[in-house]
Amino acid sequence: MHKSGMLALLLILFCLTTVAQQRNRSEIEDKYKWNLTDIYQSDEAWRSAREDVSKKIETVESFKGTIMQSPENLLKMLQFNSELSKEAIKLSIYASMNSDLDTRDSEYNGMQQELRHLFSSFGAKAAFIEPEILKSDWATVEDFIKQEPKLEIYHMPLANMFRTKAHSLSEPEERIMALSGNITGTASSVYNTFRNAEMPAPEVTLSDGNKVLVTSSEYSRFRASANRADRQIVFEAYWNNFANFKASYGEMLSGNVKSDMFRAQARHYDSSLQAALYPNNIPVEVYHALIDNVNKNLPAFHRYLEIKKRMLGVDTLKYLDLYAPTVKNVDLTYSYDEGTKLVIDALKPLGKEYVSTVEKAIDERWIDVYPTPGKVTGAYSNGAFYEGHPFILLNYNDLYNDVSTLAHELGHTMQSYFSNKNQPFPTSDYAIFVAEVASTFNEVLLFNYMIKNVKDDDVKLSLLMNWLDGFRGTLFRQTQFAEFELKIHEEAEQGKPLTGDSFSDIYSDIVKRYYGHDQNICYVDDYINMEWAYIPHFYYNYYVYQYSTSFTASISLAEKVMSGDKKALGDYMAFLSAGSSDYPIELLKKAGVDMTSAEPFEKAIAAMNKVMDEIENILNKKGL
Repeated sequence: MHKSGMLALLLILFCLTTVAQQRNRSEIEDKYKWNLTDIYQSDEAWRSAREDVSKKIETVESFKGTIMQSPENLLKMLQFNSELSKEAIKLSIYASMNSDLDTRDSEYNGMQQELRHLFSSFGAKAAFIEPEILKSDWATVEDFIKQEPKLEIYHMPLANMFRTKAHSLSEPEERIMALSGNITGTASSVYNTFRNAEMPAPEVTLSDGNKVLVTSSEYSRFRASANRADRQIVFEAYWNNFANFKASYGEMLSGNVKSDMFRAQARHYDSSLQAALYPNNIPVEVYHALIDNVNKNLPAFHRYLEIKKRMLGVDTLKYLDLYAPTVKNVDLTYSYDEGTKLVIDALKPLGKEYVSTVEKAIDERWIDVYPTPGKVTGAYSNGAFYEGHPFILLNYNDLYNDVSTLAHELGHTMQSYFSNKNQPFPTSDYAIFVAEVASTFNEVLLFNYMIKNVKDDDVKLSLLMNWLDGFRGTLFRQTQFAEFELKIHEEAEQGKPLTGDSFSDIYSDIVKRYYGHDQNICYVDDYINMEWAYIPHFYYNYYVYQYSTSFTASISLAEKVMSGDKKALGDYMAFLSAGSSDYPIELLKKAGVDMTSAEPFEKAIAAMNKVMDEIENILNKKGL
């Protein structure tokens, strides 16, 4: 999720699924926990700031009818909005991140509800702003900018406003759209609360007789178990438990799809996909091309699955085997302190300022490290605190995947840090389309660092397979999700009903095709048709495809930087500092990659095949 347009009052949120084992928060040292007093000293300070924002909101209508009378008036309104947005974002991240630490705590959830009401009220009161500006013409705005140089920092958001003019509404309509914000986020809120706080977890008895409550964190842990019998037990219990709530999850996701459709139709877009991509000037062809390219290259993905089957030594590869360790007697575990050292060393090609900022993030409590009861699952970086610093949420569990997740989230954090440092507030935000480049770029650097410094074939095999697992999880799995998301929106737009059963049918068809179920490449158990209910990103409005496109872009960019090309490094650092000073596609072109061409995807598949060649050479050498 991210800010959309210069008037929005939302925070940036980036998520990834990760592994987690829980312990009580009181048992964790402070240095491994967020210091949210960097935002507000206390809840009381938050409430005081909320009251101040509420009072400022009441004054917004004083600009009505005056905005385009002079350059000075336009500047005053834009400055007012920027300052209000900064404080509103602070309010949001303080409430949301405190809630994320314990989703069972209704106080912070209540604070978020207060803000939704407040921001909806502001949106309604400020509904006149955009229509009033758009009654003028772009030539007038350009003339104002020439007369008042302080308006220059608003050039890009103003230009984008006029570019999307056809999808702007009248003042009364904009007011209704703003008021609708109070309800269109309900499905996502219900999903988050139920999935993380209230959904009961099944208890199972493992093969050794131990009983385990299969929470999401325990599922993530046991799906990576070397014991296939335990994986089978945990998978069946976990997904059959989701199936117990299929109808409810179906209503939640259906409600979210309907919200997307409402916004798209109200703003006269051809589809919800176009509505999601057009504001960032991303052609819908980029989305469709990704799905087409992945489907054309499923043979490469199936080659990976055959290698996994070979390494696991199983007669039939199953979906429940996908997270299992492929190399026996290799302990790829790292404490958090060990993991941070690996990441710092891996990121050294990006220069001293980059690395010293990473060290600051680690040392100054920008990161909440360990899983605790009620803490939201996954991981993200929130870089919306413009006058402060970014924050990272992890659920670190000492696995190599957790080290990679740390590198990933630090990529987001550094992009936020450098954009906030180098851009004025109106262009400090950036589209998710480019955000995932910065995160996956760091994963590429970490992988290459590890491979260069490992001599043992078994450890190298484990790392190479982990990297291929990244291709599966980022390029193929996220595109699989993107195809599902597109399909369910298309079904709704055609007037077809969306239920838990229809979601499961659609998901099952896609996942079985991707994994070659009918070709006997990977067997997908029927209960996997509930996996759609596990994915929070389906509530983020066409978010997931950007993991895949960014992954392909980052491979191309990282290769240039790792080669020692100083210009490539300079271009990349400029990209990290660019915020939203240009459209995402153009920013990536300046950095050195053209996402409207097939070249980045082709390079990614070539890199994947190269790794598979290396794995097969080692396996052949070992006689496996």
